[in-house]
Amino acid sequence: APLRAEARAAMLAALDSPGNASSVHGEGRSARQRLETARRQVAALVGAEAREVTFVSGATEANALALQPGIADRLFVSALEHPSVLSGGRFAPEQVEILPVDGNGIVVLDGLARVLEKAERPLVSVMLANNETGVIQPIAAIAAIVHAANGLLHVDAVQAAGRIAIDMRALGADLMSLSSHKLGGPQGAGALIDRK
Repeated sequence: APLRAEARAAMLAALDSPGNASSVHGEGRSARQRLETARRQVAALVGAEAREVTFVSGATEANALALQPGIADRLFVSALEHPSVLSGGRFAPEQVEILPVDGNGIVVLDGLARVLEKAERPLVSVMLANNETGVIQPIAAIAAIVHAANGLLHVDAVQAAGRIAIDMRALGADLMSLSSHKLGGPQGAGALIDRK
């Protein structure tokens, strides 16, 4: 999306302000305040808490951070995911399984619970809204199945954020990826929301 005037103004104001957000002097506290305000705004966008927001360089980095074998023993991704998810993050190829979608591009829910039995702690990654077709996945239904299997659900919400209402808790997402440039913000900025 084109850079919004508000985003440009905020960026310029931040660039013109000295101070390291980790410093305790006045300029540092001011920088920290801007950072925490941004964190609260991002959290409010998806119904999360500010402490759950980690800023990253974009959705690709957010997806890579979310897809870690340390939190699960097997990764399941829908067949229509972004290449950064289909690559499996840090999972070995033999630990990644592709979930089928129906003719409408929706994850097939029948049998999903059986598929997830292949893992003690599955991680499932599904995008909320498809970047090519606009199909919106039944995330809450997927989350119920994933959580019943002792798993975690990662949702790539890059295409949905700012276009449809998102309530991360109502959806049942444990992890969520966002990207600034899809919302009128700058390229090279994003967030990983982590409810764990």
